Amino acid sequence: MATFGGFEEIQAWQKAYEVTLRVYRITENGSFAKDFGLKDQIRRASVSIMANIAEGHGRRSNTEFANFLNLARGSAHEVQSHLHIARGLDYISDDDFDGLYRSIAEVSRMTLALAKYLRETEPKRK
Repeated sequence: MATFGGFEEIQAWQKAYEVTLRVYRITENGSFAKDFGLKDQIRRASVSIMANIAEGHGRRSNTEFANFLNLARGSAHEVQSHLHIARGLDYISDDDFDGLYRSIAEVSRMTLALAKYLRETEPKRK
């Protein structure tokens, strides 16, 4: 099993935490704040990234951890999709879109790389 003292030590979780705080800040202003459906969806998806990384860390095998990282990656893509809607409705600026989109893409790459590593290092059954 991969060794991290706590899920907070995982760089992908740290980056997802930063992204989630940014999502919350951006969605509490202007028209975005009034669109309760989209605001709730993008917030929940961003929290899901962090939660799946943390939950996977608490599992008993690298394979299980890797599966939760895949779920986190799916949530990252969901956030990116919601960002397109927010930009299309002029809830966020192009700069906010670009910055968040890139940060989420980085989290996605990090979770994919960690999942690959975990699967490669999982002890083989005999």
